[in-house]
Amino acid sequence: MKDNPQRIPVKAWGIVFVFAFFLISFSVVMFRHSEKKSTGETQSFGSVPDFHFTTQDGKPFSKADLLGKVWIVDFFFTSCPGPCPIMSSRLSEVYRELKRADDVRLVSVSIDPEHDSPQVLSEYASRFEAKSDRWIFLTGPKSEITEFTTRGMLQALATDSSGIPTHSTRFLIIDRNGEIRKIRHLDEPELVQKLLMDIGDLLRESSIGKASKSN
Repeated sequence: MKDNPQRIPVKAWGIVFVFAFFLISFSVVMFRHSEKKSTGETQSFGSVPDFHFTTQDGKPFSKADLLGKVWIVDFFFTSCPGPCPIMSSRLSEVYRELKRADDVRLVSVSIDPEHDSPQVLSEYASRFEAKSDRWIFLTGPKSEITEFTTRGMLQALATDSSGIPTHSTRFLIIDRNGEIRKIRHLDEPELVQKLLMDIGDLLRESSIGKASKSN
C-alpha cells in the first residue's frame, strides 16, 4: 500500500504567501524606480527661494515669473575680468540653440548690483543679442542679492583684497516647480551639450508628468 503524500502545514503555506507578497511588492517598487530613472529625473538640491529683482528692461521680476518654465541660472557681473565673459558665452551658445523653446529661460544674476543697473545690464545683454523674454539679466538691492546667492542658492560669494567680487562659476538647472535639479561647472568638458541634455531631460520629464495626470 502506497503512503499518502504529506500535506504542507497551514503555517508553511502562510510563509509562502508572505514571501510571495513581498517578492511582488519588491518587483513593483523596482519597476517604478526604473521607470522614474528612464524619464530622466534627477535628485533635487533644494528649492529656489522667492525673490523680487529688476530686469535689464527695468521691470520687476520674481520666482513666480519662472514657475512652469525650465531654466538655467548663473551669477556674474558685467565688469568681471575673470570667468564671467566665458560663462556668458556658454549661455549664449545655449540661447542660440533654444531660441524657439518657449518653456526655457536663462537667468543671469548680477552680484555687483551697485554698478550693474538695468541700463548697464541691457547694454551687456545686447552683446549677446539676448532678448529679455528669453534671457533675463537681474539686479537688485545688494543685501537681497547677497542673501539670495549665498543662503538661498548656496553659492560662494566674497570680495578679494582688491575689492573685486569673487563668485561661483556654476550653472544651476531648475525645473518647472522651482527645484534645483542639476549643477554644472564652467570647466566641465562639453558643457553646452550637457546643459542642453539636462534641459531636454526636464522638459521630457514635465511632458510625461502632464500626460500621466491627464490619463
